[in-house]
Amino acid sequence: MTKKLFALLATLCLLLTGCGSSGDKTSAPAKDKTTIGVISHLNASEKSYNELMKKLENSYRPSKANLTVNFKYFNRMSDMLAALEANQIDMMSTYNCVANYIISRNDNLEVLTSERSLYDSFCFAVREDDKTLLDELNRAIKEMSTDGTLSHLVKDYITDLKFGAEPPAVPITHIDGADTIKVAVTGDLPPFDLVLADGKPAGFSTAVLAEVSRRIGKNIELVNVDSGARAEILSSKGADVLFWVSVPKDSKLVPADIDKPAGVAISDPYFSDEIVHVDKK
Repeated sequence: MTKKLFALLATLCLLLTGCGSSGDKTSAPAKDKTTIGVISHLNASEKSYNELMKKLENSYRPSKANLTVNFKYFNRMSDMLAALEANQIDMMSTYNCVANYIISRNDNLEVLTSERSLYDSFCFAVREDDKTLLDELNRAIKEMSTDGTLSHLVKDYITDLKFGAEPPAVPITHIDGADTIKVAVTGDLPPFDLVLADGKPAGFSTAVLAEVSRRIGKNIELVNVDSGARAEILSSKGADVLFWVSVPKDSKLVPADIDKPAGVAISDPYFSDEIVHVDKK
């Protein structure tokens, strides 16, 4: 049943951590109700997110269709996967690299086929008054993009990661006498943002942050946080930087800052990925 709903869901921008890019406005009829699991957003509440998606649904599907869509937030990927397995949700919305990582560890899951592509971009988030830090991060991102470092890291730790393999934790070199910034990582988007079973961050996140540390001349202390607590840890100064906040890569349907809380500044993007839906076979 849920597989037949996906063509419609894709046209309505049913997303995980942002509202993605938009394509054509085609839609398919549906007759069912479906619940989609998503990782908790930085700013948009579950209620407000559902309200937004309902408006898009009403705008883009035929008036005679009677599909009811409900999005359910989860603070941890493990909880969302358990809910999918227990049929408490019908599918989960995530990113392509995350779906590949999860499916390589569970052959009972599959990515549903979509007729269109939706993408989000990933950025750092800092407190708005930390302008110097934001400028330093943007400078590092620009340098890493220009010299090919970012492409190399994406290739090594995401796109060319062997099926079922765990990417290594990259050591972040300590810089004697340098200031230290705390960076929050969630582990909820592996292998993009990955925390291993032993609690150690690894993979793309540590590789990128090790390079950023070297380029801005600051030590980085990693702090683990649930996805739903990212805004709080930033505002309370428990962390100076969030490793990721997602924004629509190219969307005219929703504001680009839909998931940006007041007092938060967002860096230039350093990674983009396609939004996909995962269901049980």
